[in-house]
Amino acid sequence: MDTHLTLPGHAWPQMQPGWVWLCGAGPGDPGLLTLHALNALRQADVVIYDALVQEAILDWAPQAERIYAGKRGGKPSAKQRDISLRLVDLARAGKRVLRLKGGDPFVFGRGGEEAQTLVQHGIPIRIIPGISAGIGGLAYAGIPVTHRDVNQSVTFVTGHDQSGNTPGSLDWASISKGSQVIVIYMGMKHIAQIAAALIAAGRSTHEPVAVVTTATTAEQQVLETTLGTITDDIANAGLEPPAIICVGQSVLMRQVLDWQGQAAGQPPRNLDPLGRGRPAELA
Repeated sequence: MDTHLTLPGHAWPQMQPGWVWLCGAGPGDPGLLTLHALNALRQADVVIYDALVQEAILDWAPQAERIYAGKRGGKPSAKQRDISLRLVDLARAGKRVLRLKGGDPFVFGRGGEEAQTLVQHGIPIRIIPGISAGIGGLAYAGIPVTHRDVNQSVTFVTGHDQSGNTPGSLDWASISKGSQVIVIYMGMKHIAQIAAALIAAGRSTHEPVAVVTTATTAEQQVLETTLGTITDDIANAGLEPPAIICVGQSVLMRQVLDWQGQAAGQPPRNLDPLGRGRPAELA
């Protein structure tokens, strides 16, 4: 990969010593970085990065010290408070600090907590949004999170809380009734409980579900299943986190919008997966 890309002419912000920039690296594909993120990588003295950040992205910061701060379920991980205070210490040492987080730092990424700690300690910050896996990862699987023939609402939820359990504060009945499409982050561990809660709240056991693992990377896998069979199907497929899970009729659009499959020579499976005739109307 060319690590010497030239940014187009623009008044790009300068990273000053003692600042921390919290930046989203997108869901995996280095091409999904923003130009502000690339600008930050070029200037940083130190990059503290998460487990989901691809090695190729770090190659755009050859001058920077790299510090791994990944948190993976069931594996030894740095404590969140320790990560936040490390950012404070590095900034106070006069470093230009880039905190690089997978997806978007403010979408189930603890970026808000880290930013709050920095501000409380008097450290100046800049926030650089990124493409969240719940949108970009599904798009790479050919699943639009909104489609006018499917949904007028979408709800993003996390599959576990701070203790690692299924979030007890979520009202699954209200989510089930109020949102046609539900996108679940970090839900693999508790998918049996989540699926049961949605079914108990009235969702059909036949409702389409997609599981997208390591989204937007060369290792991406997509499982199309249903709410009633998802637990067994995940186990049988041997899928592992990280994963995004999408529940709703929009999953059916993958039958016509699987653009990666089509690029590999696979024809669309169904030009009208919703059976509503829109493709014929447009033709």
